[in-house]
Amino acid sequence: MKYEYKEMPESMKGTYGEFAKNFGFDWKEFIMGIPTPMFLVTTYKSNGKPNATMQSWAGFTSANHGGGYYVILCSVNKCGHLYQSLNEKKAAVLNFMSSDLYKACMQTIQNNQFETDEITSSGLTVEKASWIEAPMVAECFMNLECQYLWEKEIVPGDDHVMICLEVVGGHIEKDYMEDIFGGKGVLYNVHYPINPEDVKEKGCDYAAALRKVNQSYEY
Repeated sequence: MKYEYKEMPESMKGTYGEFAKNFGFDWKEFIMGIPTPMFLVTTYKSNGKPNATMQSWAGFTSANHGGGYYVILCSVNKCGHLYQSLNEKKAAVLNFMSSDLYKACMQTIQNNQFETDEITSSGLTVEKASWIEAPMVAECFMNLECQYLWEKEIVPGDDHVMICLEVVGGHIEKDYMEDIFGGKGVLYNVHYPINPEDVKEKGCDYAAALRKVNQSYEY
């Protein structure tokens, strides 16, 4: 038996699944619960201070006939520091944190004042990127240096945009080269899962790690 959801179920009305629309989230996002990779995007603000923004709504792909690797940031707020910095500097670093760094990286959400160094104020260390004008987080096990390519509104007139970045190059910690997955590898965001057939009073997002279950084929 499969439940069908085209309109928001009555059971979700009055819950976070309904009023999260005020923050730009559709109710379907909470039912489907599709995880997406989590990382910290770092840029320089116009005043030279490092900006750090937790991101999870993103996809990665190769294009240009195998001649480039790209990331689509699917939901960037036009009013935020990240959007402003990307348009000014045309560069950013995607920093992938292990599970033991999750809390420190999440702290950047509170330390987001314009005059603040959002990396060091969260207990992290700034490193200079090698090929672009952007800061990196030293403690993160993987850093992808990216250049801005384009942006597009999903719906005309929306307050969020998709932004495409090209991955220029990357840094990967030696200990992670054999396997960057597992308990301390790439984290995924599971967004406030709601079961419409058994709605709880409260819920929360989760940070999850991958578990390999099958091998597909060899190249």
